[in-house]
Amino acid sequence: MWLIVGLGNPGNEYKLTRHNIGFMAVDFFLQGLGNPTSQNKFKAEITPATWQGHSLLFCKPQTFMNLSGEAVQALMGFYKIPLDHLIVIHDDIDQPFNQLKIHKNRGHGGHNGIKSISNLMGSMDYARLKLGVGRPDNPNFAVADYVLGKFNKEEVSLLPQFLNRSCDALESLILDGVQKASTKFNG
Repeated sequence: MWLIVGLGNPGNEYKLTRHNIGFMAVDFFLQGLGNPTSQNKFKAEITPATWQGHSLLFCKPQTFMNLSGEAVQALMGFYKIPLDHLIVIHDDIDQPFNQLKIHKNRGHGGHNGIKSISNLMGSMDYARLKLGVGRPDNPNFAVADYVLGKFNKEEVSLLPQFLNRSCDALESLILDGVQKASTKFNG
């Protein structure tokens, strides 16, 4: 079984914010699977699915970003999912909007959701699909306000294409592994 975690914040006020692109990627993938039924368990909205013969468990933690690791740790323990079957999808301010990067065993880069997961799992040795949201044009604009802000009109028009590519990268991570997927999608 694979645990695929999309990071974001619960609540309507956070929909279509840059920080919630992990939630959006999970929702986009699940649309392609016919929107299987979700349930709330382990401080998360979880959705089991089968794809290409693989058992997948999609997770959108409902704890707010800073505590995302609580849901991940509980699900990993309950379902006995090995660390090499964990994929976390999240926003990345260090990449321009519409670019993605696959990493494994890297630092949190200041991302509080990743920090929480790595601390509670006791390891950074898991795959991450980082979706670029860019940085604010004005260097005096607070990064926290930027990531909690909504996508602009141009970004919204490009989101479906970007989310589709992120789904392709996720599929490659599952089928081909981190090394092949990163060669295919990074840069």
